Amino acid sequence: MATVDVDALATGVRGGDRRALARAITLVESTRPDHRADATQLLDALMPATGGARRVGISGAPGAGKSTFIEALGTHLVAADHDVAVLAVDPSSARSGGSILGDKTRMEELSRSRRAFIRPSPSGGTLGGVARRTREALLLCEAAGFDVVLVETVGVGQSEIAVAGMVDLFLLLLAPAAGDELQGVKRGIVELADLVVVNKADGDLAAAASRTAADYANAVHFLRPRHRAWAARVLTSSALLGEGIDEVWSAIVEHEDALSTSGELIALRAEQASQWMWSEITEGLVDRLRADADVRADLVRLDREVRAGTVSAAAAAQRVLRRFLGSGA
Repeated sequence: MATVDVDALATGVRGGDRRALARAITLVESTRPDHRADATQLLDALMPATGGARRVGISGAPGAGKSTFIEALGTHLVAADHDVAVLAVDPSSARSGGSILGDKTRMEELSRSRRAFIRPSPSGGTLGGVARRTREALLLCEAAGFDVVLVETVGVGQSEIAVAGMVDLFLLLLAPAAGDELQGVKRGIVELADLVVVNKADGDLAAAASRTAADYANAVHFLRPRHRAWAARVLTSSALLGEGIDEVWSAIVEHEDALSTSGELIALRAEQASQWMWSEITEGLVDRLRADADVRADLVRLDREVRAGTVSAAAAAQRVLRRFLGSGA
């Protein structure tokens, strides 16, 4: 990126300029030190304009139909006079670091809407499949006037924990499954969900979807609710046919209304902001550690020794920290 006029960029984002928003997200995703400084200044300028959107995280195993579901939901919301932003995190190649970034192709109809904004971002190998700067991109979308922000994660795994830490409602999307297959879904994943939606409830899979939904409804009944004001629900949908989408959105609205009334939404976002700060501190320290020339030289040697089994990982870590922090460590 060229030299950034932060004030002009902030004005463009607040004015709903899509190009300005895209440039702003590119800026916050940059790892260049000067861009990070500009990104921090931009976010500080836009913070008063954030907080007005419903933040929904959507995850699920490959094959559950996440992109089709998100397009169906987004199209439904646009038709209902909402402005929708989709932050779709694409998997990065473990070998090359490259990313497909194909969500605009998969959400062709939604991408044509003037009231929708789809931003695919590479996960960059980030644990959980949520791009490191997804939180910042979410705030930028709010500042640009979007009243619904959907965050799609790469798939099942640590991504649920990551996305649940930045949204108001976490939606777990599932494909119809036989009873024995349900045993393969970890209890922890379901515990994170505020809403479980069994997709593909159409055609030959309709009966299986109903059984899957009934099994999960029974399961969540015995789990401790994440919030005092809300008990997790299980619904069915057919994103392909557009069926059940209105019920899903109604549940999302009801969830946020319940948390707002109980005061839990304010507390939830406050806790997430605190977690974000500590995450930034941790990641910032690791970045500086890796950038230190002396530490980098030690890391190469110690990594060899750890791999060879001549030095324990704990001892190697202590040596690196002592080198980085000084003898006081």
